[in-house]
Amino acid sequence: MGKKLLVKYVDVDIYQQELLVLQKVQLEVHSGEFVYLLGKVGSGKSSLLKSLYHEIPIASGVAGVLNYDLSSIKQSEVPYLRRKIGIVFQDFQLLTDRTVNDNLEFVLRATGWKDQSSIDDQIENVLRQVGMHTKGYKMPHQLSGGEQQRIVIARALLNSPEMILADEPTGNLDPVTGNELVELLYNIRLSGTTVIMATHNLSWIDKYPGRIITCIEGQLSEVSETGNNNNTASDTIAEETDIVELEK
Repeated sequence: MGKKLLVKYVDVDIYQQELLVLQKVQLEVHSGEFVYLLGKVGSGKSSLLKSLYHEIPIASGVAGVLNYDLSSIKQSEVPYLRRKIGIVFQDFQLLTDRTVNDNLEFVLRATGWKDQSSIDDQIENVLRQVGMHTKGYKMPHQLSGGEQQRIVIARALLNSPEMILADEPTGNLDPVTGNELVELLYNIRLSGTTVIMATHNLSWIDKYPGRIITCIEGQLSEVSETGNNNNTASDTIAEETDIVELEK
């Protein structure tokens, strides 16, 4: 069975308020892919991700995501689109006044779950996936940054999304913890969930091969599949673009 087409952008212009940040975007993403979105701060990476879950409206072009036409999507349909997408933010955005379990239950109830037994089972399931099943009783401030980000990934998995969008997920973490998080996301992709990760850290692309898409000067370009030549992928990117590795 062929891979399912999840995202198709044709000649899409993306604006951040009045500013055109990405022009004439051509993009296709299929099920089970691991996609790196590389670019400097302010290059449009976050804007592209936000457009995928309709946080930023599509100004022009053809944009289809998970069988929704983003040019004509009704506001009442947006929550259903977002239930199919897991979002991992750099700054965690956990509710600080409640436990890990309560954070996750809040999201499930907000997205239509009602049966307490099913809710408890799903929370246990996603916490096990991220290696945090003994931490459900903890408050966010009792967890390290890496542990909090694992909870954020668990939260993104709650509704069994077809696609996870991770926006600089390792930006606030030390290199060792960051590597653990990227490995976790990579293994989630192996189960069939598509992952699109925005980053400016070139070291990940050598360890965890995937598609490489760059945001440079308002243009989206695909560089190559990683891991297919003698040079490291990060060397190739550094040579062909002005993206500099900022983390080690």
